[in-house]
Amino acid sequence: MTINKLHYISQGATPKEHLENIQKACASGVELVQLRLKNLSDKKILKTALEAREITNHFQTRLIINDHYKIAKEVKADGVHLGKTDTCPTIARKELATWQIIGGTANTLEDCKNLLNKNVDYIGLGPFRFTTTKDNLSPVLGLNGYSLILEELKTETPIIAIGGITTNDVADILKTGVSGIAISGEITKDFNKIRTFHQLLQVGSSHEQKYDISDL
Repeated sequence: MTINKLHYISQGATPKEHLENIQKACASGVELVQLRLKNLSDKKILKTALEAREITNHFQTRLIINDHYKIAKEVKADGVHLGKTDTCPTIARKELATWQIIGGTANTLEDCKNLLNKNVDYIGLGPFRFTTTKDNLSPVLGLNGYSLILEELKTETPIIAIGGITTNDVADILKTGVSGIAISGEITKDFNKIRTFHQLLQVGSSHEQKYDISDL
């Protein structure tokens, strides 16, 4: 199962804004979107997730749902991303289809090892630097943090860097051994940056999402 190198994490003051931004990101060529809604009822999240699935299907973009694995299952999203206080990945795995991706959040080497033991498909490791997107931010890792953790892990599981990353950081971050990056604010401010990020990640902006037959 291939994991995309660029993840767009949705932003917006309302579900409608999240959907508008997802639409813009898909139209600008992003290949994977994570719907990240906080402090809303399951009913509202499900409704938004269904609409996000329609948009992403139209563009053949992968959709990951943050936190809510049952909603990911219901809307046939491509997967779920589980935070450290969310459901255990092994529980979610029992519920989801084999083709659905499970990602997990990590802030430390210990977190990464725990997630690898639970057979996640990718790890979102951060924060790279201070970001206002997230409350109660964990200690910033920086380039050294990534280098040390990846050296210790020696894993084939993709590690996705997250947290205040800009286009200027990509080349140096990739040197640490991470597989890709997750971006929210930098893309929401300017969706044209998706193309730049793709070029920096050597994905190429015209790169079509290719699913392995075995993933479907």
